[in-house]
Amino acid sequence: MLNPVRNWKLWLAAPAVLFWVQSAQASEKLQAPVLEATPAQATPAEPVAAHKLKPDAKDVTPNFDSVNSIAALEADAPAAGMEQVTSVSQFTDVRPTDWAFQALQSLVERYGCIAGYPDRTFRGNRATTRYEFAAGLNACLNRINELIAASTADLVKKEDLATLQKLQEQFAAELATIRGRVDALEARTTTLEKQQFSTTTKLSGGLWINPTIARSTGDVRFEGVPGSAADTRFAGARTAGGAPISAIAPDPEPTLSFLTWLTLNTSFTGRDSLVTQLAAGNGISPYNQYASAGFFNATGVPFFDQTAGTVNGRSDIVIRDFFYTFPVNEGIKVTVGPRINWYRHFDGNRFLNVFASGASFDTSNSTQTNTIDRGSGLVVEAQLSRQFRLALGYLGENTEFLPSQFGFNTSSNPAFGLFGGTNTASAELTFSPSDTFNLRLQYNYSRIQAYGGQVGGAIGEPIPYGYLDAGPGFSVLQPDGSVTGGGLKYAYASMFGVNFDWLVTPGIGLFGRYSFANTRLNPVNGLVRTQSFQVGAAFPDLGKKGAQATVAFLMPMDITRGRQFFASGAGDGGTQYQLEASYFYPLSNNIAIVPTFYAIFNANNFNSNPTVYVGNIRTQFSF
Repeated sequence: MLNPVRNWKLWLAAPAVLFWVQSAQASEKLQAPVLEATPAQATPAEPVAAHKLKPDAKDVTPNFDSVNSIAALEADAPAAGMEQVTSVSQFTDVRPTDWAFQALQSLVERYGCIAGYPDRTFRGNRATTRYEFAAGLNACLNRINELIAASTADLVKKEDLATLQKLQEQFAAELATIRGRVDALEARTTTLEKQQFSTTTKLSGGLWINPTIARSTGDVRFEGVPGSAADTRFAGARTAGGAPISAIAPDPEPTLSFLTWLTLNTSFTGRDSLVTQLAAGNGISPYNQYASAGFFNATGVPFFDQTAGTVNGRSDIVIRDFFYTFPVNEGIKVTVGPRINWYRHFDGNRFLNVFASGASFDTSNSTQTNTIDRGSGLVVEAQLSRQFRLALGYLGENTEFLPSQFGFNTSSNPAFGLFGGTNTASAELTFSPSDTFNLRLQYNYSRIQAYGGQVGGAIGEPIPYGYLDAGPGFSVLQPDGSVTGGGLKYAYASMFGVNFDWLVTPGIGLFGRYSFANTRLNPVNGLVRTQSFQVGAAFPDLGKKGAQATVAFLMPMDITRGRQFFASGAGDGGTQYQLEASYFYPLSNNIAIVPTFYAIFNANNFNSNPTVYVGNIRTQFSF
């Protein structure tokens, strides 16, 4: 137990401390109270403490920047003629029914250390600043010291000391608990301050582990240079007679791969976002063994079963996304940067989110929507109303998995630049009449750079798969294994698309996409027309909150005109179809498993090809 005689200053200060803590409520004004040490010493011209400072004082205080000393923070003298408040009844805004009336009465009338504001108000419902609290506490302690020095024992009653001692004894356990919590909180705060990654940047990430198997019911024919490995089929080849060359693909072995993304999100204002995303992976999905040239990482490949860098199968660390987003006003947002992810802004679908489904490269987005994945440029998104959203963008190709030494990443290549190489201009209008339905109308206009005289591959959309050349007589396979030039310089393409998702009931959703495109080849002025579609159903929260089952059927590419320009990808005139089924099952907030099954019919657009089956069980970690 504390000795009341040894701790008399603590007991005398306690009423002031308790009162000032309890009276910290909201206020709109910043004027400080006049806090007097003693009625006898204080005059209206000599306030003891009357500071005007709050954390946001720079915004509300004139000439804030000129304050350079403590003396400069003192308030002006009270108005002439204002008398010292000696009774609580003199306050115009304090009533006997107020909950702190007795405490205030004691401080004013018994100890004389609270004088209120010059206009005879106390303003008990406003927040107090640390300066005001310090000034009030100091005034009360000075007053108590003077009373004791003057031996005015009748003013400091023994009953008060006894009451304080009893309160301390009765609340000893609670005070000890609070002291322990404060000490623990201070220790945790110190640790966080020492170990925090950044005051402006948040780190998040994902890791996907993919065991995958692909099997067919017979020999699968593909188009491309005979003997080429799955990840090096970068061009189509023809015989001297002009027919695309095909061969039988070897059956792939099961694979186990990984992919990881680490995202640094930095905000300078609380509303903007500087995003830097690092990626590494080593996947070459088994179905690629069956794929024709220009079909790599397309049909039958789970989205996360991929390599992040330029060398397939090698886990190099690359910068996948790098851009800055900021609001212009409440309805307009702008994204600029050297590596903007096109799919963050266009062609979304609530049920085909790759993080919550087993979507393949074919179903995660439309197969024809865009020529590039990442690019340099600008995207503007405008929320026109509650029901309408408009997104506009222009990007020059700058894709992390395409090797610059072969001429890719044209936006940063001075031979092509932002406007002379591969680029795309995109527009999308979204209509959302309710929270359960979205309809998106899309348009892309693209310039596609030719490599080796052929157009296609990873930047081939909206063809969307295979390689185009100038027709028979070009891309001829030579005895030494080389291929002659394809005869093209570039192509221009226009794509029109529609995309919808509809949550019919809380447990059933429908979705679909359709698109068609015209591709004009330069310099032969050849025209290629293609179309695609996908439809499906999703079952949110099936079996568990956060789970989702998804079934999709799609036609990734149907050639309606210009089949003669395909050095690879047209097959024997057939049309490929694909069936997908997946089940996203969260084990926790950070771990999920996603079993997925694909069936590919008429693979590589060969009617003669057997059905190919792909199985994948993805394990997903997020943090």
